[in-house]
Amino acid sequence: MYLLCRGRVKLLVASFTAVILLTWLYLLAGNLENGRSLLLAPCLADTPAAQVLERAVLESRVREVEAENRQIRLQLSQSQGTAVQPQEGNYGNQQWGASADTGPEDVENTAEEKNNNHTECPRAPSVQKCEQLIHVACVCAGHNASRDVVTLVKSILFHRRNPLHFHFITDTVAHRILSTLFQSWMVPSVQVSFYDADELKSEVSWIPNKHYSGIYGLMKLTLTKALPSNLSKAIVLDTDITFATDIAELWGIFQKFTEKQVIGLVENQSDWYLGNLWKNHKPWPALGRGFNTGVILLYLERLRRIRWEQMWRLTAERELMSMLSTSLADQDIFNAFIKQNPVLVHQLPCFWNVQLSDHTRSEQCYTEVSDLKVGLAAASVVDPAQGHQRCPKKDRTLFLFWRSLIKPFVVWLKVIHWNSPKKLRVKNKHVEFFRNLYLTFLEYDGNLLRRELFGCPSQATPESILLQASLEDLDEDDQCYDFRRERITVHRVHLYFLQYEYTPTEDDVTLVAQLSMDRLQMLEAICKHWEGPISLALYMSDAEAQQFLRYAQASEVLKNRKNVGYHVVYKEGQFYPVNLVRNVALRNANTPYVFLADVDFLPMYGLYDYLRRAVVQLDMAHTKKALVVPAFETLRYRLSFPKSKAELLSMLDMGTLYTFRYHVWTKGHAPTNYAKWRTATTPYKVEWESDFEPYVVVRRDCPEYDQRFVGFGWNKVSHIMELDAQEYDLMVLPNAFMIHMPHAPSFDISKFRSSPSYRNCLGTLKDEFHQDLSRKYGSAALKYLTAQRNI
Repeated sequence: MYLLCRGRVKLLVASFTAVILLTWLYLLAGNLENGRSLLLAPCLADTPAAQVLERAVLESRVREVEAENRQIRLQLSQSQGTAVQPQEGNYGNQQWGASADTGPEDVENTAEEKNNNHTECPRAPSVQKCEQLIHVACVCAGHNASRDVVTLVKSILFHRRNPLHFHFITDTVAHRILSTLFQSWMVPSVQVSFYDADELKSEVSWIPNKHYSGIYGLMKLTLTKALPSNLSKAIVLDTDITFATDIAELWGIFQKFTEKQVIGLVENQSDWYLGNLWKNHKPWPALGRGFNTGVILLYLERLRRIRWEQMWRLTAERELMSMLSTSLADQDIFNAFIKQNPVLVHQLPCFWNVQLSDHTRSEQCYTEVSDLKVGLAAASVVDPAQGHQRCPKKDRTLFLFWRSLIKPFVVWLKVIHWNSPKKLRVKNKHVEFFRNLYLTFLEYDGNLLRRELFGCPSQATPESILLQASLEDLDEDDQCYDFRRERITVHRVHLYFLQYEYTPTEDDVTLVAQLSMDRLQMLEAICKHWEGPISLALYMSDAEAQQFLRYAQASEVLKNRKNVGYHVVYKEGQFYPVNLVRNVALRNANTPYVFLADVDFLPMYGLYDYLRRAVVQLDMAHTKKALVVPAFETLRYRLSFPKSKAELLSMLDMGTLYTFRYHVWTKGHAPTNYAKWRTATTPYKVEWESDFEPYVVVRRDCPEYDQRFVGFGWNKVSHIMELDAQEYDLMVLPNAFMIHMPHAPSFDISKFRSSPSYRNCLGTLKDEFHQDLSRKYGSAALKYLTAQRNI
């Protein structure tokens, strides 16, 4: 009997244990399927076996999450999708988020989910795709602000799904830079208008302003006058703004304005207007903490109706009687106006203007950075093919997983504002995250933003129509198709990437050259040898341009030179468009004469002053002359540079220097007649010969380089040939010289040497150039064809 009972007890215990184990496994599988790991009960967690099992479960889940993270990043990079966010919700601190736009919101729609048997993505903005042209206004002056504007525009274009119209109030410098940039960028469904800031200065010049932005920091007050009278609404942005969402969401808030509201602003996130920053601190009057004017929704039609121009003037005049000047430019006047007319303002949630200046309360606009990253990732899960309304099944699963992680503290970051003079060096607990987001757009390839708004009707520009026609004329079966395609490629151009200040004289000469990243080390040496103005075109990617910027700003030599114009031509295509890049540098020289050189040559010391005297003595203003600067080379990376012609001749005799390319391409410089140059004391004329390619000084109105020649071969030869066709006299200067410094061979010369098809296409382009020259100059150009056939 005892044995029977003992057997039944064992069976009962075994059955009970099996039930517990199966239940535990079931719960484990269910929780893992829902994206959560099983937390063991306290009574089981203390056992070693349970701890090992729990650790294994967690490690497995971590690996799954990492794999899903990689998949999300891959999808985002491939789609370049626009981040679709839910409408503004009541997130976090009421002081910062409360407005007419906030309120409880759940991204799920249970009824629709049941009816359609799917999970909905984050809600679309109230402005539907393609339906609305969004107007964006910005005041931009100077070289630095123009660079900032490009990053702002990139962040907007990356997320946008609507046509855009940018309105820029600019000075002369910014207008030249931005007009060239947008004309060469050719972004579909983007219009750009410019307004002269000089015409608006009289409207605000009477206001004393201590802010570092100067008079341009007051110009947003004049927008009702500056912008077209038929423009009813505009989003107004500072240049130091970065978008992390579709700007259409912000535009959609106009629909939530009451009938009396005319302006939308985010509350200021510092204590400035509270007047407690230091003893005797007396700010301008403001409503509570005041408002920040880095992001403004301006209802222009209503502002004109309430006579805004008169109202802000009266406000400014009244306050200046006691305040004497503004400290925060237009922001002080806007706040004083709102203090008197609070009913006119619509307060935006603070995440529409997260202000990253020192000692702000911006952290109350978002959660910890780790949560923020998750929120951004979840917001970016979209279906590029289907638009924002639905997610594909795989993306919906990913979205639900991210949402399950962040549901207790959902936050959507919208706009970052670097509103401190320190900019990226600002003190902020999460500055690394924000800096990385900013750098993403700073170095983002702008060519990728030329994409069409698929599904949206767009009106083609004359330039795009011409480009499309040229592309259709090309024969893709032509073995030289890539060369011909490169000739019509439109490269983005950013003029005056760094500050340029120079007033030329009547006899002034600019050194004109081009370079890529692999020749960057030559810049400092050239600047030491040539004290005059320089026009440099740099062929770089967006990321390389930022590397160059950091290099130039850190260089003791370069950062002190304000007479060097740096013009960035952004990379596109497989060839180096050397003559296009040269032409950019040539067009933007602002002196009467130009010295057409290459960046791997160092001019002799004092050459700048010598050339200025030569252009006067040879009367180049009234005659067609090309002054030849004899070229030499060294094979030594370290060279004691000759200080005179006599010292150079000595080094030439000793074998330290050579005439340029005498052992590789003698014909390129042989017509210079180095033997005569050794003893010459006055300029002498030489005749053109086939393949002659000297470095010359000419008037700025000389012919441009022929852009059909890309990469290596005939890019300078063709230019000298056209100078000769236009009857320029080639005059060799007796006391001038330049020396080529050694460097690794370029990628293009390697292709020329290794590819028969490359050389065949170059021959074809030569023949076509000769034919074009004959059509252009008639019988005078026959000698070039004859010379070529006699080679």
